[in-house]
Amino acid sequence: MILKGSQRNGAKQLGLHLLKAEENEHVELHDIRGFMSDDVVGALREAEAIAKGTKCRQFMFSVSLNPPENERVHVRTFEKALEAIEEKNGLTGQPRVVVFHEKEGRRHCHAVWSRIDPETMTAKPMSFYKNKLREVSRQLYLENGWQMPRGLIDPKDRDPRNFSLDEWQQAKRIGRHAGELKELVQEAWATSDSARTFAHALEERGFYLARGDRRGHVAVTFEGEVISISRATGKKAKELHARLGKPDALNSVEETRKRIAEDILPRIKSHVDEARASARAEIGQLNARRVEMAKAHADERAKLDAGQKARFEAEARTRADRFRKGMMGLWDRLTGKRAQLEKQNQLEVMWALRRDQDQRQMTINAQLRERGELQKEINAARTKHAQALRALHHDAANYRLMRRGEEPKAKTAFERLDTLRAEPKKQPERPRFDKLKERKPERQTRSTTSAQDRLRKLREQKREGPSYDGPDLDR
Repeated sequence: MILKGSQRNGAKQLGLHLLKAEENEHVELHDIRGFMSDDVVGALREAEAIAKGTKCRQFMFSVSLNPPENERVHVRTFEKALEAIEEKNGLTGQPRVVVFHEKEGRRHCHAVWSRIDPETMTAKPMSFYKNKLREVSRQLYLENGWQMPRGLIDPKDRDPRNFSLDEWQQAKRIGRHAGELKELVQEAWATSDSARTFAHALEERGFYLARGDRRGHVAVTFEGEVISISRATGKKAKELHARLGKPDALNSVEETRKRIAEDILPRIKSHVDEARASARAEIGQLNARRVEMAKAHADERAKLDAGQKARFEAEARTRADRFRKGMMGLWDRLTGKRAQLEKQNQLEVMWALRRDQDQRQMTINAQLRERGELQKEINAARTKHAQALRALHHDAANYRLMRRGEEPKAKTAFERLDTLRAEPKKQPERPRFDKLKERKPERQTRSTTSAQDRLRKLREQKREGPSYDGPDLDR
């Protein structure tokens, strides 16, 4: 599973965020250890109070544990991962809070440790914690037989569509998906070789090239949000300047927003509003089903928990009745029979806890499968309406070209993209034995990468291997 960690403060804010039920369909408090309080906010406020006796500002270590998308991971696997994290980072025995979240058919875990050692009143050092988390993550993939993401094997091959929390919040403000926005900018970069073609490719996708205040080249969305080209494409300023030139000649963000409002918005606003109204109607129906399903699942879990609690209490009374009282009980102590009964009861308690845990996990897995089927419908609806909006921006780009007296070439770019998507991946040819002894050339001539090759590489990264949507959205 992917592990993302950070040192932080803000105990109350983090505690309320972990319990937020608006963005999560199910929130489950799994464990509170080492605190007097039995609630999340109170426990983290305890850690904050202890940290005030030290000079440590970032007194908490927060980690999100995100398993592979299509895997149903048992709670014991999460617990084993938490133990490995503690051992690697020197947090064994430190107070902690563990919370499970479920949304969009996926289950993940959040763990928060207090870094303050109450005996020495010093903070646990967290040097190189990212490398340590990466080692634990790789080990979990190997132990559980999951397909390891290429970005975890080599950071250079990480999914280019990953996004940060700031990027996700920015996309949320305009009702888009952060991964989709980055992918569109990367497509425009892959299909262009100059500033003019890149600007045109951006306009086909609803972006407008501009000059940022501090970030050089930026893209302004139709809604006015600013996206850093360097951050979206993963390119350095030197590479951007080599292809796009200096950003000084571009319009500023304010001028670009004014152009959108005066020239572009009036022409396609009604169509965009109509498309978004249609999307809201369809997505609204699916969301209503999602809310109803989440309530039904919560009721089912509550009924299961109540039944398990009643059964455990009945079994506890049965185990207690095995011990005789009075003189017969004293005789059992002397003969060792009571010790045998105590051992038997301990084994039965462990078996009962394991049985209840497995039963609850089976219920959760069945609910996640049901929720996953609904999520497929939601994703299909999102994709359909995203394509409709993209087609509107494509038509608007063609209109602006024709108004300037140029040939509308936006359609050609889209046809090229569709061709690359539908193009089957060629299977590598098996080497012939009679050519194995042939001497390989000492140097291979480096050929320039065409736009189609760059885009094909981007699409292959999207198709192959398990994808990870970046840092957890509600971290």
